Amino acid sequence: MPASARDTDGADEPMSTWRRALILLIVIAVLAVLTSSDALYGIVLRAVDTVEPIIAAHPRWGVSLFILLSALSAMLAFFSTAIIAPIAVQTWGEPLSITFLWIGWMIGGMCAYTIGRTLGRSVVRSLISGAALDRFESRITTRTPFTLVLLFQLALPSEVPGYVLGLARYRLAKYLLILSIAELPFAIGTVYLGASLLQRRTQLMLAIAVVGVLFGAWALNTLQKRLSRERG
Repeated sequence: MPASARDTDGADEPMSTWRRALILLIVIAVLAVLTSSDALYGIVLRAVDTVEPIIAAHPRWGVSLFILLSALSAMLAFFSTAIIAPIAVQTWGEPLSITFLWIGWMIGGMCAYTIGRTLGRSVVRSLISGAALDRFESRITTRTPFTLVLLFQLALPSEVPGYVLGLARYRLAKYLLILSIAELPFAIGTVYLGASLLQRRTQLMLAIAVVGVLFGAWALNTLQKRLSRERG
């Protein structure tokens, strides 16, 4: 890569970190407003109470749909399962919701990996940010250390690593192990965030969200430093 392009990319990375942190802080503010406003909180509860009996009446279809939506959220940037996490908690409780969410994300990650490995770059570029693909495709290879790939999975939105690692033809068994480790804490955090919203436990909800923001910022910043050292 030319020196000028490398320098520009390096200058852009801190900006990406701050942009992602800002988005997460906005999400925290929205959650705080939802729990502090009786009217908005009532809307959330009515939505959950409307959907929950339908899922209870069709349990297999409900589980299958939730897992499918979770898988899609791991493949597409414009959808997040966090939106429907409160419904899952109300229907199945925390342990089963975590399990279903984790399974869905695992399936989505495997699908993204398969698409990257079999269909190639042109298809992947239509599914994820071209900037993210250009930034990491040349840096993540089959020889990238396990710990660095794990950090890559933790730091980036879940739809990015699967496609990039599939394109890189990273070893499938190692990818699945990394995916299973990385997605579990996020599944736990997402479900308990939804539970705290339902229970209107604002302090707990904000604490979980803040921990998520700080962890995400740390992981992304550490990944950028590690990649810079590897590149250097």
